[in-house]
Amino acid sequence: MRHRKAGRRLGVTTAHRKAMMRNMVTSILEEGQVTTTLARAKEVRRPLEKMITFAKRGDLHARRLALRFVKSKLAMANLFGELAERYQERPGGYCRIIKLATTRAGDASDRAIVQLIGSEQDVLTALKDAKQKKQPAKQASKTLEKVSAEVKGEEKPKAEQAAEEAPAEPEAQEAAPAEETSEAADAKAEAVAENASEAPAAQAAPAEEATLAAEAASEDAAPAEDAKPDAKDAEPKS
Repeated sequence: MRHRKAGRRLGVTTAHRKAMMRNMVTSILEEGQVTTTLARAKEVRRPLEKMITFAKRGDLHARRLALRFVKSKLAMANLFGELAERYQERPGGYCRIIKLATTRAGDASDRAIVQLIGSEQDVLTALKDAKQKKQPAKQASKTLEKVSAEVKGEEKPKAEQAAEEAPAEPEAQEAAPAEETSEAADAKAEAVAENASEAPAAQAAPAEEATLAAEAASEDAAPAEDAKPDAKDAEPKS
């Protein structure tokens, strides 16, 4: 079991492996890419991205840590110059591994290209950018266009009706108080007319009662006068 044994030994000694990784990182920083076996390409990615992280820091201590691994002045100039500016806003993934279809002669091991993203040899990024620019905008289906046109056509009459009804409501509100005032005026006129007709009737009622009372009194007095002569005629006979 390979517990606590990270990394690839690559079939060489430790000193050989370290020197090989140093040489490959230096070549990548100077040229932009190298062609090697797939296992070595995967293994060199770790120290390469570590050096670029030092370059992004850019202080003196980061330069000294990078100089412990990279021994080329040209590689250091490219690392702390162009590459530090190129990957300043990139959080990681500074290189790309492209597996090749051909194998190495002799042992038939898989081959691959280790390439810095954005370098002169990086053709894939340029192709991706060109494809994104050439991609036309997605055209909407005809059925969706017809449905949207029908919906818009139905919405316009509704909006026009709403606009016509909106000013009609205040007019109706203004007409309603006018009708109420006219009805109130008519009711007041009728009440005044009724009061005027009832007032003479009320005044005539006491007069009629007085005449009736006078007639009743005259009728009572007439039989009394008729009775007095009878009484006088009756007295001599006795």
